[in-house]
Amino acid sequence: MRLLHALTRPVLHALDPEDAHRLAIQMLKMAPIPAAPRDDPRLSVRAFGLSFPNPVGMAAGFDKDAEAADALLRLGFGFVEVGTITPLPQAGNPRPRLFRLDADAAVINRLGFNSGGADAALRRLAGRAGRSGIVGVNVGTNKDSPDRIVDYVGLIERFAPVASYITLNISSPNTPGLRAMQSAAVLDDLLARVIDARERAVRQAGPTPVLLKIAPDLSLNDLDDVVGIARSRRADGMIVGNTTVARPKGLRESAAREAGGLSGRPLKPLANRMLAETFVRVEGVFPLIGTGGIDCGEAAVAKIRAGASLLQLYSALVFRGLGLVAEIKQALLAALERERQDSIKSMTGIDAAAVTAEPWPD
Repeated sequence: MRLLHALTRPVLHALDPEDAHRLAIQMLKMAPIPAAPRDDPRLSVRAFGLSFPNPVGMAAGFDKDAEAADALLRLGFGFVEVGTITPLPQAGNPRPRLFRLDADAAVINRLGFNSGGADAALRRLAGRAGRSGIVGVNVGTNKDSPDRIVDYVGLIERFAPVASYITLNISSPNTPGLRAMQSAAVLDDLLARVIDARERAVRQAGPTPVLLKIAPDLSLNDLDDVVGIARSRRADGMIVGNTTVARPKGLRESAAREAGGLSGRPLKPLANRMLAETFVRVEGVFPLIGTGGIDCGEAAVAKIRAGASLLQLYSALVFRGLGLVAEIKQALLAALERERQDSIKSMTGIDAAAVTAEPWPD
């Protein structure tokens, strides 16, 4: 994988970032990819009623239209989350809308839920029926939707039969008004209706876990509300978190001034803090997926210790390549041996309280 990255990185980085992304998807669809070695059993994680062979997942945003899930699983990911998928096709925001900040190992995007729509993604996911591997579906609303809650309910009903789990993305900063759905009154109504739709689909689809993806920019008071509602409405888990509209100190690239959500290495301190804050509020009621700033094995271990049962990557792969997946798994095994632990679960959240006591990240 490191050799492949060394060969392809100059080509991909010479292209416009969005064109490079499209080429990467096409390469994954066409390349004959052998299966990665079987994972060490100590890396297995049981969460949301699902058995993950390892905790390293591909985050939503890479395979937006469910084109390359099986290829990504063969590369060694423990799970893949496709999307964000919207009910109807939409182009998203005008280009340019994706920016690499090479000196900062970061990415800014203002894509705006560009999506081929639910019908196309549903056909692809239905076509992999019977294949192994955990594939979650991240869903969102159309920009001009007259009723966004209706969008989410309809997507639950449609994707429950083909999804290992479904994530409600209400935290992207690039669809106007979307983050307002994290407010207490709207979120309570959304989760009540979504969970009801999930229960109606059980006979046809079986149990489908529903996760909530939140922004790292929430205030702690708002986080109290979000976690309280997620617990009371019996969501199955949360993803902490999405991109940030903040711009941490010390960013060097001029593209840092672009509007949109920031991801990558600079997001790590804020993402870890919000993860730990969420972990202590959840009190073990459901597991968390940690994402944001995981760019090396050490960062992955820190994310687990801050409260994540599972991890998701994306931006770091732009700079580090797919070899990062194996590096993280080796680092997790080394941490288990060093700390004389026998599972990821035994390491999850052991630093959460200490992280919440640190000064707030700049």
